[in-house]
Amino acid sequence: MKKILTLCLFLLYMIQHIQAQIDPSLLKEPTVLSKKDLLNMDAIYDRPFVTNKKAPVSLGGYVEANWQHIGTDGVSDGHQLQFRRMTLFVASSISKRIKFLSEIEFEPADKEIAIEFAAVDMEINELFNLRGGMIINPIGAFNQNHDGPKWEFTDRPISSVAMLPATWSNAGFGIYGKKYNKNWMLGYEIYASSGFDNSIIENTENKTFLPAAKKNTERFEELPSGTPLYTTKVAIRHSKIGEIGLSYMGGIYNKWQDDGLVIDEKRGIHVFALDFNTTLPKTNTFITTECAWVNVDVPKTYSEQFGNKQFGGFLDIVQPVVKRTIAGWKDAVINIAVRFEYVDWNKGQFIDTGSNIGDHLWSIMPAVSFRPNSQSVLRLNYRIQKQTDVLGNPPSNTAGFNFGLSTYF
Repeated sequence: MKKILTLCLFLLYMIQHIQAQIDPSLLKEPTVLSKKDLLNMDAIYDRPFVTNKKAPVSLGGYVEANWQHIGTDGVSDGHQLQFRRMTLFVASSISKRIKFLSEIEFEPADKEIAIEFAAVDMEINELFNLRGGMIINPIGAFNQNHDGPKWEFTDRPISSVAMLPATWSNAGFGIYGKKYNKNWMLGYEIYASSGFDNSIIENTENKTFLPAAKKNTERFEELPSGTPLYTTKVAIRHSKIGEIGLSYMGGIYNKWQDDGLVIDEKRGIHVFALDFNTTLPKTNTFITTECAWVNVDVPKTYSEQFGNKQFGGFLDIVQPVVKRTIAGWKDAVINIAVRFEYVDWNKGQFIDTGSNIGDHLWSIMPAVSFRPNSQSVLRLNYRIQKQTDVLGNPPSNTAGFNFGLSTYF
């Protein structure tokens, strides 16, 4: 906590006392694009910031706090109060075509302060721009567009946190661009970065588990495999239809040579993702969905509980039901929503019996949310979940309420 307070006080001091080294007006350039003109790749910069005319930087961020009462097979830990995270944004427009953005996340429960994004963008033209630093790999939609205030649910999608590594970022460089043509938009991103290591099959979960790689902070300095992780995404949007994105992330994850000597086979990881979002014009219903397929080259010496194929995804449906002045808040909105989720960490059959391997779950989460403004949300969720173990035994049943608050600041 002392580190958090020290950092915040330092940034506030900088805002008040540092003379600007750039034209401060650059930080207040009006946004010329509407929400319908944005792609998912724009989520990194599509955030509110506060600017002081004398300062060279803009600040922003968001917080999340929750209450939950959830039980599994009739056993509950009772009421739980959680301060999930506080995230701080620091941005600077160094010139009209060079900008910097960082995203620093504080998670008190994990005693963790992590830099999730810190990159410099050099804009050359609309179809070709450079980005370097700590980048967020654009696999699927949620990894880049993960801010709590944007969602009607207290929990992040299970497939995005327990199958894919949520807010997965690495040291890297890449190019990106967008093209507009009347109602159509095309965007792309291509990166070479650091990435996974043997922890995806050597972890405390005792299964193939990609999020385990997030604990390896050495990935910001060296690549165990000596080869980059390649990530690419292409997205197409029509203003009246919606946006569809196709993404791929892959490379060699294991250390296969040491001092020039080959010590193991090269083992690859390949992730494919499909995402889609749209808003239905007559009802203003918002729909977003994401599916991902994971293929991992698991050594033959490992048991069958380490899956080489995984699949998961989610579907969110959000329906505004009231939009009016509520308790003095103008244009406040009440939404009803539902999330459907499915994850299979081990697709396939046992060699000896031919029966399906378990280790999968499905979940349904109805929700009600209240938005006093576009930057803040109160949300009440109820989770219904069934999870089957690797042997296919009768599933465990999880159910319970979540209530949370999330807001930008």
